[in-house]
Amino acid sequence: MFGTLKRKVLTLSITLSSLTLIVGCTSTNSEEATKEDWNEIQGNTQGTTYGVILNDPQGKVQKKALDSILHDFDLALSTYIDSSLISGINDASMTYIFDDDFGYFGTCYEKSAQISELTNGAFDPTVFPLVKAWGFFKEEAPIPEQNEIDSLLEFVGFNKELHTCMLSPPRVSFTKRNPSFKLDFNAIAQGYSVDILAQYLNKKGIKNYYLEIGGEIVVKGKNRENKRWRIGIDSPKQKQGTRVLDNVVNISNKAIATSGNYRKFYIKDGVKYAHTIDPKTGKPVQHSLLSATVIANSCADADAYATAFMVMGVEKSMEFVEANPKLGLDVYLLYDDGTGVIQRKMTQGFEKYLK
Repeated sequence: MFGTLKRKVLTLSITLSSLTLIVGCTSTNSEEATKEDWNEIQGNTQGTTYGVILNDPQGKVQKKALDSILHDFDLALSTYIDSSLISGINDASMTYIFDDDFGYFGTCYEKSAQISELTNGAFDPTVFPLVKAWGFFKEEAPIPEQNEIDSLLEFVGFNKELHTCMLSPPRVSFTKRNPSFKLDFNAIAQGYSVDILAQYLNKKGIKNYYLEIGGEIVVKGKNRENKRWRIGIDSPKQKQGTRVLDNVVNISNKAIATSGNYRKFYIKDGVKYAHTIDPKTGKPVQHSLLSATVIANSCADADAYATAFMVMGVEKSMEFVEANPKLGLDVYLLYDDGTGVIQRKMTQGFEKYLK
């Protein structure tokens, strides 16, 4: 279950996360699709919901098939299923050997290792003990003392000498140096599951679709109005009972994800603690970045880099994207300028999605 911390809920065609599907404008040159041929599928998965809007006149895609794929995915990567592959790793005292029949664990692991290395550890799938210690799974929790943080940091670090993972598909041999070392792919698995379903839709020959799980999105082709898909980015300043958008992107054949701290935090003794943990300090980040929206070629990338950028902050995130053009990332950052005013920074490539 990956949606627990993200608190994202779908009502058909409207995503109550940081991204919202909007009907509307801006044409594209893809193949045309008639309104009568559109189907909608929705369901529950990973502690959240999923929704698909697709042009499927022959009914090639059925909810049962999507649910089956997501079930198999959970059996590999959900920490909320005791019999999952990742739970087997976390429960093991040292070495755990298993068969990764669908390759979900191996692919997620390798992608995570790559992103962790590129971001110098800003993205780290081993911070789960720190997230738990800071009380982001319950209403009331004491602020951890520095000695507790220091002790947890001893077995936090994806690129440290804390584990080895031997992949020989389908066989996986995973060895932990410390039994307390645990994996949680919450910051990438949900995006990766969107990619898995997108691959299925592509194999079925679906040319136009909107696919969303817990607010992580992949879109292809056109929408019902024969236009590019329009996705609204939430403003960090919401009004009670209404939805306030900061901007709208016009997008096709891409993935998009947002990570933000303005909804996921608690206040204790007058101090605000954001849910994003810096893997190096073991503490919630304290910089001005409120949300990071990432457009990428895969939803796993969009999901993971959005999380990493929330750790890195505004300037380092912008520098990273500019220094790594081959990753194909575009980013839209919302931050507080110190006076309570929301400011924006974006890559040059992102600007074209706002037209």
